[in-house]
Amino acid sequence: MTDHTDITALMQELGAQAKAAAAELAFAPAPAKQQALEAAADAVWANRADIIEANGKDMAFGRDKGLSDAMLDRLMLDEARIQGIVDGLRAVAVQDDPVGQTMEEWDRPSGLHIKRVRTPLGVVGVIYESRPNVTADAGALCLKAGNAVILRGGSESFHSSGSIHACLVQGLEQAGLPKAAIQLVPTRDRAAVSEMLTMTDHIDVIVPRGGKGLVGLVQREARVPVFAHLEGIVHIYIDKAADPVKALKVVMNAKTRRTGICGAAECLLIHRDVVDTIGQGLVKSLIDAGVEVRAGEILQAIEGTEEAMPDDWGKEYLDMIIAAKVVDDIDAAIAHIRAYSSDHTDCIITEDDAASDRFFERVDSAILMRNASTQFADGGEFGMGAEIGIATGKMHARGPVGATQLTSFKYLVVGDGTTRS
Repeated sequence: MTDHTDITALMQELGAQAKAAAAELAFAPAPAKQQALEAAADAVWANRADIIEANGKDMAFGRDKGLSDAMLDRLMLDEARIQGIVDGLRAVAVQDDPVGQTMEEWDRPSGLHIKRVRTPLGVVGVIYESRPNVTADAGALCLKAGNAVILRGGSESFHSSGSIHACLVQGLEQAGLPKAAIQLVPTRDRAAVSEMLTMTDHIDVIVPRGGKGLVGLVQREARVPVFAHLEGIVHIYIDKAADPVKALKVVMNAKTRRTGICGAAECLLIHRDVVDTIGQGLVKSLIDAGVEVRAGEILQAIEGTEEAMPDDWGKEYLDMIIAAKVVDDIDAAIAHIRAYSSDHTDCIITEDDAASDRFFERVDSAILMRNASTQFADGGEFGMGAEIGIATGKMHARGPVGATQLTSFKYLVVGDGTTRS
């Protein structure tokens, strides 16, 4: 491997190796990919003590860097979370292989038979922050879809990601697949990110997974196509036909279960007609749970709230903070969401089917929910085993990006000496 101080040469070498590996993976048999992922899962579990030890170094680094409690929670690995990584690898392993699947086929009057089939993207570059489990998720999904991947984890998760990556490579070796199918950038140097963004000869798509700063940098500077994963500015609207018990359960879980994930609720909108019957109790319950409620004008009358400032609308807190306001009706809620949402995940709490239909029809976020916690905005919970991110753009992939979304397609056209008149 090239000297890590020569970042350009290092990245070019990783790119060339990934491109060569991608050419082999494009026709790798499905059982080999499944074997690699199952062997990787075994290796992660067998090496869990080493992974937790490596994570301890990262946690110390993060604390020294002044990471928030929510960000440290994203970074932390214990045996239960490692079990989650193992479960994710096994879930992806047993999924149907998307490569070669026929998406559509038809015959033409000319005598041609045409099929559209799934094919790998090629080489995927994944740039992510803090969460070391992304190393396993992204590596597994890219492999399942027949792609080689170059992983550039955050500086905070450097040691944890390295330990997990070593297990993925062990799985590749056991299955007889190229080691370069899953590569991890072996340096914290930020110059590696800039190099990845311009490697059009080697990388087919970039997936950024992190905060607004990282995604903004990628979108501004990338010459490689990008699957955008923007902030999770997640709204929950309490409709006038909401069930109060469901509203309390959903809102409390959506805000407090894990505040540092992109599916955590960040803004609560309450229909004017249910402020007294549902809204006040909701706000008080949030405050009692330790959530700082930054309230709009009407809700400021509730003891313990803080006055919301203009920049509290459309803000991703990733912390025990939520913005809350009263809206006149469902259309006012929809207008607020259109103005401030990041098109990630938004939710309505209602027993009224017509209200739900209106919300689903008129809000254009990647994920819309009814009477369910927004913490379910996750590929594993959607049955994808894992996800590489939540794509908030509208091209190619949208919502949870699993193995199927990491494929493109090609047309297979068959004739019988057929010519065009």
